[in-house]
Amino acid sequence: MPRAERVPLSPTTGPCAYRLAEETADDWWEVEALLDLCFAPGREALSSYRLREGVAPVAALCLVARDGEGALAGAIRNWPVRVAAAGGRRWALLLGPVAVHPTRQGEGLGAMLILRALELAREGGWSRVLLVGDLPYYRRFGFQRLAGVAMPPPTNPERILGLNLREGAWTDVTGPVLRAIS
Repeated sequence: MPRAERVPLSPTTGPCAYRLAEETADDWWEVEALLDLCFAPGREALSSYRLREGVAPVAALCLVARDGEGALAGAIRNWPVRVAAAGGRRWALLLGPVAVHPTRQGEGLGAMLILRALELAREGGWSRVLLVGDLPYYRRFGFQRLAGVAMPPPTNPERILGLNLREGAWTDVTGPVLRAIS
């Protein structure tokens, strides 16, 4: 599995400045509450959560955004997964969840979290990223539909999206997505 190094994150500037930092154990409950607020407590029933069970997230790619007063405004988490491709199991990064507090939506904070996480993933040696989401939103980050990559059911195949962090990283990588455990 690629290894993401801990990279210091710099604060943003401007009238709605946020400080991005790596999520810590002290942030966990607050992030969970934000995810429940944004996605409802039943979010764990989604198929992508089955890929996260018993697997530690990639800590260096789990970020929180706090405003100038320290209030949590957004968060993103990333998880390692494997794609059972014909040539062997291939590592991929499962992006998400990403959440922005409802009072902070529309400020570009979600995009800032996604872009920073992708930048850190690339620097950390990851080659490919996948997520389950809406193509019209994620297309602007370079995501495309992944034909032949299957998430656990009942995922709609049209919502399985991928991004190459290295040229051709998704070429000939098809198959079911598996939890990243031995």
